[in-house]
Formats: sequence, structure tokens, C-alpha cells
Amino acid sequence: MAETHFRPASGLALAAAQLETAQSLDEVVSALRASARAVVGSDGIAVVLREGKSVVYAAEDAIEPLWRGRRFPVTECVSGWAILNGETVIVPDIELDPRVPIAAYRTTSMRSLVIVPIGFPEPVAALGAYWCASVIPDDATICRLETLAAQAAAALARMRALHR
Repeated sequence: MAETHFRPASGLALAAAQLETAQSLDEVVSALRASARAVVGSDGIAVVLREGKSVVYAAEDAIEPLWRGRRFPVTECVSGWAILNGETVIVPDIELDPRVPIAAYRTTSMRSLVIVPIGFPEPVAALGAYWCASVIPDDATICRLETLAAQAAAALARMRALHR
């Protein structure tokens, strides 16, 4: 896996430009995958798509494999919770939050996370950031992650409007 450097401002600007010109869901996912980790300074990120009553971990960039390609019931994972409730989830310690399926995380070194929904008023995806240590991300980090999610949602809405 390529080394990722923490570049919040330049990474956010680059992601915004890529999302503004995205022509497909694959391009949106690719832009998020390529930029989110550097924008928030996390040990890993995942792009999660809702598919009916499930979510699929469509893409990731992490220091170790996470869940790429795996499906989970939308009602049984923290990403699904963020999508269903349309709210950002901040979990400083995965062992202490009942929304986190602990068994899935025991195979990784991830201990903290932030998941933001993508799409409004009905989220269709989520963007997750993960850390190996128990951390409480600062407001600026959460804001950058939410900004990426909002830019992705705008790109998806633009594509829907073009295909009507």
C-alpha cells in the first residue's frame, strides 16, 4: 500500500476538483479513496455503499486490509447506522460502542472511528475514517470528513439529475 501523507488543505482541494468533475459512481468512490486518508490523517478510510438492506465496503485505503468487498446488514454495522440515521458517528473506543460489530474489528488494529453519511435527505453511502489508537478527532478533522461527504453527495446528485 502506498504511503499516505497528511495534507488536509491540499488534499481537500484536490478531492473537491475530482468530485466536481466525476461522471460516475466509480469516479466518486475513487476520488474519496484517493484523498480521504490524507485529508483527515487517519490510519485507514473506507467508502461504504448502501445496496438495499445491506452495505458493501466498496473501497479502502488503510495500513492493513479492512473489509473491502464485504457486505454487512445495514442494521448491524456502524456504517449502516450512520446511513440509516443520517448522522455522523464518532467512536473514540470501538469496544465501548454498541453500534460497532466488535467481531469484524477484532481482525484489524483499528480502535477509533468516525463515519459520515453521504447524501441528503436520504443517505446512500458513508465515508469512514479509522485510527489504530483510541482518539477523539478534533472538530476540524470531523469537518473535513463531512465536507468530503457533502462534496460526494453533490456529485451523486448532479449525476442523478443528468440521468433523469
